[in-house]
Amino acid sequence: MQLRVLAFVLAGGKGTRLYPLTKERAKPAVPFGGQYRIVDFVLSNLVNSGIYSIYVLIQFKSQSLLQHLRDGWEFSGVLKNQFVIPVPAQMRTEGESWYRGTADAIFQNINLIEQADPHLVAIFGADHIYRMNIRDMIEYHERNRADVTVAAIPVPKSQAREFGVIEAAPSGAIIGFHEKNPYAPTMPGDPEQVYASMGNYIFSTRALLHELHAGAAKLEGSHDFGRDILPGMVGRSNMYAYDFNTNTIPGDPPGSKVYWRDVGTIDAFYEATMDLRSVSPALNLFNKQWPLRTAGYDDPPAKFTFDDEGRRGQAVDSIVAGGAILSGGSARRSVIGRGVRIHSGAQVEESVIFDGCDIGRRAKVRRAILDKNVDIPEDAVIGYDREQDERLYHVTESGIVVIEGRRSSVAISAMQI
Repeated sequence: MQLRVLAFVLAGGKGTRLYPLTKERAKPAVPFGGQYRIVDFVLSNLVNSGIYSIYVLIQFKSQSLLQHLRDGWEFSGVLKNQFVIPVPAQMRTEGESWYRGTADAIFQNINLIEQADPHLVAIFGADHIYRMNIRDMIEYHERNRADVTVAAIPVPKSQAREFGVIEAAPSGAIIGFHEKNPYAPTMPGDPEQVYASMGNYIFSTRALLHELHAGAAKLEGSHDFGRDILPGMVGRSNMYAYDFNTNTIPGDPPGSKVYWRDVGTIDAFYEATMDLRSVSPALNLFNKQWPLRTAGYDDPPAKFTFDDEGRRGQAVDSIVAGGAILSGGSARRSVIGRGVRIHSGAQVEESVIFDGCDIGRRAKVRRAILDKNVDIPEDAVIGYDREQDERLYHVTESGIVVIEGRRSSVAISAMQI
């Protein structure tokens, strides 16, 4: 029997810890890797896994995300079950409220499940960087005849306060679920790690509908899968944890390690982006059998001009997206977005430059994230004087300088030397 799978992508989070990158956009719409968006990872995983019926639930600051979905992900096949459709919060419940939690987001769109009548419902978050063959997880769910299967991965116990922590029997059956509890139990035989929920679920439709209706009938609670639904199912439902470390991607070399990053903070986002430009990146974007899909752009190729001492267009250990021009400037250990211009004598090091930025002559930028369309004037210096940077910009504890969009150019001019 061909299983009918309906997917919901939860893309409505505020992403407050990624501020100021989320000042004007939802977290799933934040650029990543030169030409992608964070949401592209979950959508690519679903489509590459043969799941084509996808609703993207949006809520906060959704314009940028809507535009990206329109440019790259709105498709319709010959069959009616091939679609990627954004669904704004419609306040369909009696209280006419915004989504109060992840389960409430699904409940407010329960009509979409009832109309499609799928065998399984995949509920995945849109705010992590990872590749995953979801068909493996579905097969595991079916073998165990589970009501719900939760994707899980070991993380350091110091991060227990940030995740739902699973207690699992050797068979994989879930026997306990602790949401963001710093004192959650560690993994058997490994006191330094906990078994963390990735926020990705496969539900049997009947079980999901029952839990959503039962949860909605309760006045208390946050109507969230991690806080309410999953802990309440322990002991009375067939629940399993899917070990993400067992996941295999078609086309990857045998023995390849899985990759998953929670980019919930600026520092985590920066480190995940830097992972891409290493000699042998842990996140493989060059597997043609498992492509990372995104919007279609009509950019020209990247261009490197001039070969004079002190005026050489070059990029070393870097990723450079289409339409970028390194006009006598250099990039080292950096990720350069679409349409970026780096002028003569400018130096960009260990930085993430979003689309449309302009780096003026002889400017120096180090360990920085430049949001879209930032103009850096000639001779400006960023990332070399922490005290000065903290007066003008957002600086993380590790020293990453974050500069907001084009409006930042006025402040930058004060740094010229």
